[in-house]
Amino acid sequence: MKKTILILAAMLLMGVSCDKSHVNQAQAPVVGGDTELDREIRKVMEKGINLEERRRQVPAIAAAFARRTNPERARWLAALCYLKTLGTSFMPMDLAEIALAETGNHRLSARAVSHKGALGVWQLMPYRARSHGYEPEDMADDEKCAAAAVRELLSKMDMAKGDLVRAKKLYCGVGPAANAYEAKRRQFRREILDELGKLGLKEAVVKQYKAEQPS
Repeated sequence: MKKTILILAAMLLMGVSCDKSHVNQAQAPVVGGDTELDREIRKVMEKGINLEERRRQVPAIAAAFARRTNPERARWLAALCYLKTLGTSFMPMDLAEIALAETGNHRLSARAVSHKGALGVWQLMPYRARSHGYEPEDMADDEKCAAAAVRELLSKMDMAKGDLVRAKKLYCGVGPAANAYEAKRRQFRREILDELGKLGLKEAVVKQYKAEQPS
């Protein structure tokens, strides 16, 4: 049920219409008139953060994901990139490009396991998952894996003294493997930016691209 709600949220973020029967079937239990999504969005809005910049990245992310997996899963993962970065300094595409770099060649599978033992779409090592309050088996749950990935990237931001580009590289590690990972990540970022361009969001493309250029 929760996954259905997140997929519906992604569809709404992408401007996909649905009839009332679809909405009624997807309704989740409401506590005090609020869904989890309502509470998350209100929390962010109360901080004065503009959601439009984040929202318009979702269809571009879903398009990039859909080249590697089925459309429904692409929308689901795009929704997670949006929801799990709410309340942080990260944008949805920050989380999306990491997913593509980590498991894009494995159809963004929740069951992906690296030769070193990293798990899930966002490839958390078991000990790193535990450091963020999760068990290794939780990484097969996309939502928990996405949440752990955000926490992992936040920890790398501390190591990188606030440098987001360096933090993303540290997400993989150090050395030649990290250099190769960084090249892949930038390639996938350009792919998402190209999708934004196709949607007519040239200004967003320029802004996001410049944010990644070496100083």
